[in-house]
Amino acid sequence: MKYWLMKSEPSEVSIDDALRLGATPWFGVRNYQARNFMRDQMQLGDGVLFYHSSCDEPGVVGIAEVASTPYPDATQFDAKSHYYDPKSTPENPRWMLVDVKAIRKTRVLSLAEMRANEDLATMVVLQKGSRLSITPVTASEWTAVLKLLDKA
Repeated sequence: MKYWLMKSEPSEVSIDDALRLGATPWFGVRNYQARNFMRDQMQLGDGVLFYHSSCDEPGVVGIAEVASTPYPDATQFDAKSHYYDPKSTPENPRWMLVDVKAIRKTRVLSLAEMRANEDLATMVVLQKGSRLSITPVTASEWTAVLKLLDKA
């Protein structure tokens, strides 16, 4: 089993939206490294830290899991979509996604609180210049985050 941190802007898909929808497609990823994580490494049941970005208090807001195998992101073919990619075709899609199923909402585990925990010192999301929307999380980081979420 692997673990991931997946960022979503609450205005796109919030943790509340994800809980209401059940499994939701993680659409709109337009970074090759993040796409490759979904396409090549994610597996059904992998753990996900659901992270809100571009909001008043960015941080982990829920626990989720990978709920599908990868498949083409339909938004790449929709000319009206913000995520449209004219170089992508149904025969040769460039962008893949997985479905993510929210398990539970948590309190907000802020970046500041994460940075203050030495067990998370090497966590990719905390590294200077890290802007990927999907990053791997080690088993020890996963455990440390869950412990922090269970505090307070």
